[in-house]
Amino acid sequence: MKRTTIEKNTNIANDIMYYIYTHIDTDVYLDELASFFSINKFYMHKIFKEVFGRNIYETIKSIRLQKASTLLLTNRYSTISEIALLCGYSSQTSFIRAFKKRFSMTPKAWRNGGDRAYSEELLRTSHYASISTASFKSLIPEIVKMPPMRAYYIRHRGYEENIRTTWQKIQAWIFSHDTESYTMISLFHDNPAVTPLSECQHVACLMLNEEDEVSDSRLPRLTISKGVYAKFDIKGKRGDLLRFIHWVYHEWLPQSEYETTTKPPYAIYRKNHHLSEDGAFDMSFYLSITF
Repeated sequence: MKRTTIEKNTNIANDIMYYIYTHIDTDVYLDELASFFSINKFYMHKIFKEVFGRNIYETIKSIRLQKASTLLLTNRYSTISEIALLCGYSSQTSFIRAFKKRFSMTPKAWRNGGDRAYSEELLRTSHYASISTASFKSLIPEIVKMPPMRAYYIRHRGYEENIRTTWQKIQAWIFSHDTESYTMISLFHDNPAVTPLSECQHVACLMLNEEDEVSDSRLPRLTISKGVYAKFDIKGKRGDLLRFIHWVYHEWLPQSEYETTTKPPYAIYRKNHHLSEDGAFDMSFYLSITF
């Protein structure tokens, strides 16, 4: 397949993903989606799966249920039926069935402490997170308004240790283009506090100054959404990050009176633990919020 075709398909798939995120609280009809992008429905399915490794139906369901798992904790005064509607489910019954299949418990059980047990079990699947003793109880975020950011990227499925090879490719790209001024960003399409680590979509991003941007590049580009974010400045070692994300979603967010949105969180690195010899990081983590 020609590089221009690959880039075109990747751009279409990214646009579809962005559409899904911004319309997740409505019924996303695939015929309308294909018509919106002026492409054949079967071709749309094909290129989306090639880029993201899963089909559109699975993606919509995953995003809806991740959103629901958070809203059940932050929207304490909303009924389960109201949360089902906020996540695009037309009936409470279908929502409860889908939620139970995904998390092995009912939404009510999730609200009553099941979320922590589920997330702790996920953390135990990561050697580094399971031995982390990091605590974030005294951490207070800054509320900031962030602009949209255009970045080159490589997508990686899973949070296993071989994610380092993806970042090494980003590093090789930097060296080969003699780029000196850049920002490394991790984009988290899936919430690793509620999603099996092997299924999480991790996106390694590279943002350049406008004057340093490359017109002919092997790397596709995406836009990180603008908006209001809670910004957490954190340092730590490999494994502490998953422990931090667990704390953000299951402790800080429910107590903060903020709600998160479907915009993926991201981390801007000052030191990238995927590339550092000592496995340490220094970053700002941005969580999209609304009040």
